[in-house]
Amino acid sequence: MELSLPQTRLEPGHPACAGCGAALAMKLVSAVLPENTRVVVPAGCWSIILGRYPTSSLRLRVIHTPFALACAFATGISHAIGSKGTKAPVVVWAGDGATYDIGFGLLSAAAERDEDILYICYDNEGYMNTGAQRSSSTPVSSITPTTPKGKGTSKKDIVKILASHRIPYSATASIALPQDLTEKVKKALKIKGFRFILIHCPCPTGWGMEPCNTVKAARLAVESGLLPLVEVERDRWRITYQPSMSGLEEYIRLQSRFGPDSLNRLRKEVSSRWSELDKLTGRC
Repeated sequence: MELSLPQTRLEPGHPACAGCGAALAMKLVSAVLPENTRVVVPAGCWSIILGRYPTSSLRLRVIHTPFALACAFATGISHAIGSKGTKAPVVVWAGDGATYDIGFGLLSAAAERDEDILYICYDNEGYMNTGAQRSSSTPVSSITPTTPKGKGTSKKDIVKILASHRIPYSATASIALPQDLTEKVKKALKIKGFRFILIHCPCPTGWGMEPCNTVKAARLAVESGLLPLVEVERDRWRITYQPSMSGLEEYIRLQSRFGPDSLNRLRKEVSSRWSELDKLTGRC
């Protein structure tokens, strides 16, 4: 099915790296955001991609924040809008460093209070803006400047953590399946309360990958089962795309960040993740 979208609000000529998955994600998401959307952007790759004030690569209202404070700013903006009796979506656009790690405390607090915010994490699996150091989103076995022998722990399951707050809506998405991604964003925009969407965004620079392989890597992450595409409404889990469960070896070969023992370790991650999903969705 051909995807038909309104014109994106991401301007050409922005300074993202070639093949940037996070830029592709914004191109898709911004096309379905209302014109009056307020976008809160903490420190990260998108602090650079947006450009220096007073210019901006994004034709939406944007405010930059320190690394940890996106949810505090978004909460204030949401309450200010509500106090005036007007309606406008408030969207946090944050990387995994600001989401899984540095901003996690305020993220959890905003979710627990059920603030009227749509939080979108562009997940490139590391601190890519400062040299591709590991975050708690970095997959097991990944070689980074701070894990030169390979990361020894698994990727944090942020969607499960947010879902445990019993928020109205949370989901995973991929730039390789734009229809699934944009439909989830549109669905989230219609829901009141705290909503969370995780978008998997390959990073050629940080992953040691050719820029032309960004979408291919994103697709392989889905098809191999590394990235289950799901949505959670309160406690109800649903798988939105059934992968072929193939392509993991090719996914690893495209990148230079995985060591020789990565295949077996990632296979175990996939098996464990889908066994858990079977229980959460009631398929077993």
